[in-house]
Amino acid sequence: MQEKVIKSEEQWRRKLTDEQFRIARMKGTEPPFTGKYWANHDKGEYHCVCCGQLLFSSDAKFDSGTGWPSYFAPADDGAIATAPDNAASEIRTEIMCSRCGCHLGHVFDDGPEPTGMRYCVNSASLTFKPADG
Repeated sequence: MQEKVIKSEEQWRRKLTDEQFRIARMKGTEPPFTGKYWANHDKGEYHCVCCGQLLFSSDAKFDSGTGWPSYFAPADDGAIATAPDNAASEIRTEIMCSRCGCHLGHVFDDGPEPTGMRYCVNSASLTFKPADG
């Protein structure tokens, strides 16, 4: 496991765009069908916009119809941290980067096989690295 990344609010503001900061550090949400990666079908890896940790592979990405990038599993079991989220009218499970605490989105148990999980992620919390070749 990689060492934790801890920065001040000001350091994060300097590193991220206003939209990235609002979503990744303030736990915001981008409107559905507007994010950069919701319809991305290229092969590659999705990394944390804040610290660069590998979070998801395109091999686990699927079209959930929700308008957000969705994955049935993280790239590594240790890449994602979870916490209860009672801020909305429903009880949900927040997902975050385990290395820096970046807010990614939420996980639900209505995804496809083989896991049955749907990791619903804001594009603004990710960077994409295309596969070579």
